Amino acid sequence: MRIGYGYDIHAFGSMKPLIIGGVVIPCKQGLIAHSNGDLLIHTVIDALLGAVAMGDIGTFFPSSNKIYKNIDSRILLKNIWNKIKLKNYVISNIDITIIAEYPKMSPYIFLMKSNLSSDLNTEINQISIKSTSSKKIGCIGRREGIACQTIVLLI
Repeated sequence: MRIGYGYDIHAFGSMKPLIIGGVVIPCKQGLIAHSNGDLLIHTVIDALLGAVAMGDIGTFFPSSNKIYKNIDSRILLKNIWNKIKLKNYVISNIDITIIAEYPKMSPYIFLMKSNLSSDLNTEINQISIKSTSSKKIGCIGRREGIACQTIVLLI
């Protein structure tokens, strides 16, 4: 068994759409990022890479490379998962927590899980996605951005 952890935080301030877990969520502004800003997918990538000791998302997709500008993060996830599958790992489970004061994530969680299940070719019941607020504390509480944490168990 191999355990990996991923964390990411992005500030609001982009005119891009807000995309979390591959789902476009209605919001006045998107997240500032080199890619499409899907921080949930970014944390899953980092957790997967951490579990197999292959570095982090920046190792494979550096923000200095213009080819990744505004790229769909789901493409990056599929790329990384294909590399990890070559090492004969399978996903036991993925546990994700989105920390956001705004917007509410609960209406979109099933779609996020469906996207991950499809992209990782795993059962949807192996993926847990939860959302919480920061109780109006700190930058998340002031609605300045969104954070996300992911833990993955590979076998």
